[in-house]
Amino acid sequence: MPQHDSPILPAHRPASSQQAPEASDGLAPPRTARPWMPALLYTLGFLTVYLLAICTPWGQRAENALFDLSELGGEAAWIYPLSGASYGSTPLPPMELSAKPTLMVGLAVIVVLTLVRRCWRQGCAALGVVILTTGGKEVLKSSILPRPDLVGAPENLLDQGFPSGHTAIPAALTLAAVLVVSPRIRPYVATAGVLWLACIAAASATMGGHRPSEVLGAALLACACYGLATWLLPPAAAPGATRSSRALSVITLTLALAVALVSGARNDSLTRSLVSAATAFICAALVWYAAVGRPALTARRARPALD
Repeated sequence: MPQHDSPILPAHRPASSQQAPEASDGLAPPRTARPWMPALLYTLGFLTVYLLAICTPWGQRAENALFDLSELGGEAAWIYPLSGASYGSTPLPPMELSAKPTLMVGLAVIVVLTLVRRCWRQGCAALGVVILTTGGKEVLKSSILPRPDLVGAPENLLDQGFPSGHTAIPAALTLAAVLVVSPRIRPYVATAGVLWLACIAAASATMGGHRPSEVLGAALLACACYGLATWLLPPAAAPGATRSSRALSVITLTLALAVALVSGARNDSLTRSLVSAATAFICAALVWYAAVGRPALTARRARPALD
């Protein structure tokens, strides 16, 4: 009898070991699912903003009216001394002539992080986000998405293009950095980038360099490129769930609102100040949700399945 019992035990062990892969396979979809819906929604939002604000007479009148509310130009903005527009002042990156250097430095940092962490696919995706956002902005502004003059606007209001290049740079670099940094510091990198974006977006809108729709369009374009990049990444290289506490989200968005209010403030028009600040805050919230909010939500949904 003992001789017959010993062969039976090994026969049961492989059967139990075969159940582990089945259980892990059942948990694989929540971990590796790469939703394509965010990229589509951001793209639709981008097109909706363009069609409503730029391709309709009432949309153009509403935004042109913001320039009529102020008696002065960019000089009335609180952030004017840091804009680089005044003679001898140092521009806040990426405003004025610091746009291209800021973009080059940002790309170099992404390359260095990719080499150090050896995250080749994430690094390529991050470079793709920046190139598609900034390069696509130039193509869209010059030929694909023109600004028709439907209301007989002054000539100085016809030079602006959709979307805003100054806003596209911090939005794209923030989302690109999220792809290549360590998951432990990803929420904090996103926080720094979102605050930077809130400042630049509000300054671009309140100083008259861009309309609110152009600023918002730049953030939506960057989020759409980021959503496309994360969807195209293989499951093993796609960014995992970001552990971000609700307190950090509240703190980040609160600080972004404060930065937007200060950066968008003017001495001559409260309405224009509030509209600029609200636009910048929406841009910051969109980028924060794309970089941190959606992965954290995915993690919460997958948590019951892991238990």
